[in-house]
Amino acid sequence: MSKEPAVTTPDPALQEKYIEERDKRLRADGSAQFIRLVDSDRFKHLEDDPWVDHTALNAQAPALQDGDNIRFLVLGAGFGGLLFAVRLIEAGFAAADIRLVDDAGGFGGTWYWNRFPGIMCDTESYIYMPLLEETGYMPQHKYSHGAELREHAERIAAQWGLADKALFRTRYTRAAWDDTARRWTVHLLETRGRGRGAATRAHTVRAQFVFAASGILVAPHIPRLPGLEDFSGACFHTARWDYAITGGTPTDWNLRALAGKRVGIIGTGATAVQAVPHLARHAQRLYVFQRTPSSVDVRGQRRTDPEEWRTGIAPHKGWQRARCENFNARLAHGPNRPEADLVADGWCHQPGYAAALGREATDAGTSPIGGDPDAIARHVAALHAADVERAERVRARADAIVVDPRVAQLLKAWYPVWCKRPTFHDDYLPAFNLANVELVDTDGRGLERGTSAGVMANGVEYALDVLIFSTGYVAPGAGTGSPAGRGCAEVRGRGGRSMDDKWVEDGAATLHGVTTNGFPNFFFHGPSQGGASVIFTYMMDTTATRVAGMLKAAMARVGGGTAQMDRLVVEVTRDAEEAWSMEILKRASWFAAMSGCTPGYINNEGENDRTDPQARMKAARRAPWGEGIGSFVKVMNAWHDDGQLEGLEISVN
Repeated sequence: MSKEPAVTTPDPALQEKYIEERDKRLRADGSAQFIRLVDSDRFKHLEDDPWVDHTALNAQAPALQDGDNIRFLVLGAGFGGLLFAVRLIEAGFAAADIRLVDDAGGFGGTWYWNRFPGIMCDTESYIYMPLLEETGYMPQHKYSHGAELREHAERIAAQWGLADKALFRTRYTRAAWDDTARRWTVHLLETRGRGRGAATRAHTVRAQFVFAASGILVAPHIPRLPGLEDFSGACFHTARWDYAITGGTPTDWNLRALAGKRVGIIGTGATAVQAVPHLARHAQRLYVFQRTPSSVDVRGQRRTDPEEWRTGIAPHKGWQRARCENFNARLAHGPNRPEADLVADGWCHQPGYAAALGREATDAGTSPIGGDPDAIARHVAALHAADVERAERVRARADAIVVDPRVAQLLKAWYPVWCKRPTFHDDYLPAFNLANVELVDTDGRGLERGTSAGVMANGVEYALDVLIFSTGYVAPGAGTGSPAGRGCAEVRGRGGRSMDDKWVEDGAATLHGVTTNGFPNFFFHGPSQGGASVIFTYMMDTTATRVAGMLKAAMARVGGGTAQMDRLVVEVTRDAEEAWSMEILKRASWFAAMSGCTPGYINNEGENDRTDPQARMKAARRAPWGEGIGSFVKVMNAWHDDGQLEGLEISVN
């Protein structure tokens, strides 16, 4: 095992710079500075599905019909939903008993919706793409592009017999537990024409088990700017890229229709970092409107070498899980950090990012840092110090690449790595050397207003032919932060209690981040009270595997017959979820460095730092497992292997 990286003392001047830059961006309106597309009269059409083939879907036999009573209902058909379904099948349950529901027109989740030019996964595809070993698929690149990821979702669905088990163009609006029937009544709304304004069809179905897999970032939003609705040019959100405006296709990124056009893109997050180089190649003039710069390190994209794949990457059974675990352990930079670095990319060279992930304690069963204020202060200082080398190197990269020193300075990120998900790209910074590209930095204030001709920034009106919103999604912690809230739906459990109300009144309360008392037979992915990893699919697979194993063991306990299975109810006890919540709170101090971050989706646009002490305590209950995902998996495995299903009430009465 390798030693901890050397830690130097944080530079007080650098800390002051970070605070100064954060304070520029703090706003009284917090997350209210944005409006969801679906809530905007002027722009809600931008959330319509541009990819769906209504004719083909209308010609298919529906996977679900009004009044159906099914065993397993999975809410979401991205990788998270597919993993729930696959792990259920591998646990011995029948694919015929599973149905998936998704608002999209096909499988893929975020990779269905997002088809902007340059799109690729930001973690290595060999660890990000789930079930590579089981499907025998070799990704084309180290970082797969969006179309390949979408095709892989379709491959998974086909291989496990799920291709005809999904009802697309359908969102769930409400789920309510019926204690007498021992079933969930789920209300679905299906769109059967182009756009949300077209004809819809309501369904009500019953499901014994419900799995919420709607994802973390699902609701696109835009700035709530005065005058923006007056803009008379073409516009769209990057989550629904409009190739009719730009030219090109999701697989042909020649944006020929932008020739002679003045294009503005609002936002410089992970999506813009990938899309800007393509816009820069084709637009007559490109304005990049920046509130907070991204940290942009080397990507190092390359094609997969088949020989390296066969002999070095995937040479033995279990290679993918081993590679994921190696990556997670390297990022934790803890006492069990392995010497070998199998992925060896930019993620693996930023020790400070452990602030967002947790780290295993040196002594088993202890909190990583405890709750002593002095220990917490030393912990935060050590994380800042550990990030200095990376931060200076990435800022120096801007100086080395961008010719104009003023622009290079504006592109530097003045916050620690854990405050915003870091980006990696080889063509983003060079784009600002092109004569047709102008960075419009707003010094943290954002745009001032919209006009009929364009937008106002720094007192200047920028006339635009095309306006692109690269402004992201509603933060996962917005509102209550409950699984129901993230899915934009109402979920009511025993006695009609709302899941959102439970999260508001009690704070998050789960067993292992997957199920909560009062909502029997209802399961979900974390990250609240679960394990955190930058590989979202690994997190989801860990959850899906354990939930499927839990249900298999519960069925075996009650006898495994059809009659028993039909009446099976699995619910975590109140005591068990409170005990787990206390274990989460014991370790929540690990994430103390997240306080004071520059505003963004990670801290709900700074709102997380402005809450009262009681609200902060509730927020701390939403934290992931503070000892990192490696420790979390060990804890979950030990709970499962014990065979007692401790903390669960299992009944067939």
